[in-house]
Amino acid sequence: MKSVRADLPSDLPPAQRALVRVVASIPPGRVASYGEIASRAGLPGRARLVGRVLREAPEAWALPWFRVLRADGRLAFPPGSRAFREQARRLAAEAVLVVNGRVDLARHGWERDLDELLWGMGGDAK
Repeated sequence: MKSVRADLPSDLPPAQRALVRVVASIPPGRVASYGEIASRAGLPGRARLVGRVLREAPEAWALPWFRVLRADGRLAFPPGSRAFREQARRLAAEAVLVVNGRVDLARHGWERDLDELLWGMGGDAK
């Protein structure tokens, strides 16, 4: 797959460029919330901008839009809609479990607990 960075138009505003790069870097089998993506891009509080950028992004960029969820782990689309089913299907293909339209962020979240990731102790070790 071609790098999304190489395909970005030169006139893309810096904020949108940063958001696209963050979304593109979500690893397979992991998910992130709109707000988390905005924060990682240096744009805290701009979760709605993430949604707009994803909505307007050309398919050629091949962004993993389906890895982006609401802050509570719910899928981004109305239950039963075509987009909801597609998001659930793509997540399942990456072994991300969707139960009742929700993903367990503690299990599938993108670096949700860095201490747990590094040390496996839940951050409570002394």
